Amino acid sequence: MNARVLPADPVRNATTKVPEITAMFWVIKVLTTGVGETASDFLFQHLAPLVVIPIGLVGLAAALVAQLRSRRYVPWIYWTAVGAVSVVGTMVADVVHVGAGVPYSTLTIVSALVVAGLFAVWHAVERTLSVHTISTRRRESFYWATVLATFALGTAAGDLTAKTLHLGFLASLVIFAVVIALPAVAHRTVGLNSVAAFWFAYVVTRPLGASYADWFAGPSTDGGLGLGTGPVTLVGLAAIVAAVVHVTRRAAAVLD
Repeated sequence: MNARVLPADPVRNATTKVPEITAMFWVIKVLTTGVGETASDFLFQHLAPLVVIPIGLVGLAAALVAQLRSRRYVPWIYWTAVGAVSVVGTMVADVVHVGAGVPYSTLTIVSALVVAGLFAVWHAVERTLSVHTISTRRRESFYWATVLATFALGTAAGDLTAKTLHLGFLASLVIFAVVIALPAVAHRTVGLNSVAAFWFAYVVTRPLGASYADWFAGPSTDGGLGLGTGPVTLVGLAAIVAAVVHVTRRAAAVLD
């Protein structure tokens, strides 16, 4: 995926609260989606849902408050918020499926409708869905609500292909790796709007990340490598920290 194809706006607003859409953005995004999947699974494996869910919600609230109170884009604050959204988005999809018995197919459709509804309201109010214009509290609120909904959608879609359709984690990984390249191809060949291309790819990062994480962590009986949710989560976190440190240093070098 060519990072230069997908920005929603060629001019970056200096006050925007989200990062530039570069190759490193997509790398960290996929890493956070994978860690969100295995971290949520790890917590549910070792703690009761009545303990896990409040912890997740408190962590999400704290991360979003820090992000909303920040006056500019700060890499570690932003990506902490994305990570918290990833964990809670996974929890929501899993609880609705396991706890309420809602099929992944139904959950995928409902989540897609929620995302579409948020896009419609956001565009009606702000007249743009460009991530390069996230410079007001209201736009940022729309942005994070949409991000949370896309994680639920991506989680449901990934589990739908891997589990309901019995394709397995590796096959799902290959499928979504191909699908995530489609927006860039469509942008180049048929002129797909860059905003639509960005959000399409953004949604797909969730099942892509979840598929690779589940493949590494899942038991061999389910087609996984059996490395366990704990180790995969720790390695993923280390990779995220290293990547965020890298982008922070690059940003500081630019300012200097």
